[in-house]
Amino acid sequence: MMNSAVVSGMQRTMTTIRRCLAWSIIVYWLALPVMATEEPPFFVEVSESYVDIYTGPGASYPRFYIAERGEKLQLLGQRTGWFRVRTAAGKVGWVSRQQMEKTLLAPGIFFHVEEANKGTFLARRWEMGVLAGDFAGDQSITLYSGYALTPVISAEVSLAQVLGDFSDSLLLNVDLLMQPFHRWRLSPFFALGSGVINTQARKTVVNTRNSTDPISHVAIGLRTYLARRFILRAEYRNYVIFTNHEDNKEIDEWRAGLAFFF
Repeated sequence: MMNSAVVSGMQRTMTTIRRCLAWSIIVYWLALPVMATEEPPFFVEVSESYVDIYTGPGASYPRFYIAERGEKLQLLGQRTGWFRVRTAAGKVGWVSRQQMEKTLLAPGIFFHVEEANKGTFLARRWEMGVLAGDFAGDQSITLYSGYALTPVISAEVSLAQVLGDFSDSLLLNVDLLMQPFHRWRLSPFFALGSGVINTQARKTVVNTRNSTDPISHVAIGLRTYLARRFILRAEYRNYVIFTNHEDNKEIDEWRAGLAFFF
């Protein structure tokens, strides 16, 4: 039989996985509106013989309508390589990027969409992601958002939860991140910041107190552009927790995860 420590560790691992998946879904749905077109809806005209309209953003969805040459389509939004449109008759569906580029914005001017690529990555402003890691032997999960002040310097805010054997912690941090070689596909970065950590002891633990303490940290890491609007990021952090008992603690954290940019 497995001892209680192993069972507890497995339970905490499953909890972390579930929360990581949940936070990833949240980040994905938050990113969808900004992955859509930022312009107000406008009309294009079918210039080919026809354009296929599907019930969903993919060729696996049923084709339910064919827009013929000269028909107007109102552009409502975008998801990856598919565009949501409304016909003059009020039918709403999805058209592939390849067929949308056969429509006209104006006489002689074809609709064109530039797909997200490394150039888009270098020109990004906002970034959101989920990271999972090890916080002094305990499991951590972090949700963060960043804004590029310049191509080299970014400001970030993050919220992390740590699941420990004797207590759980919640960390709120604000960072200044420097990426001196931002044009490299595999690019190192450095960060420093501060925040606050709230620790809640488990009810079954004796002589463990709840606390809220200020923290500061330095970090070093790597980020790499994967494809479209996805980034892979890994980093190491060293925290200093300033307690009220003059016994400041140093904590090491390793973490990695995925992010979206826009």
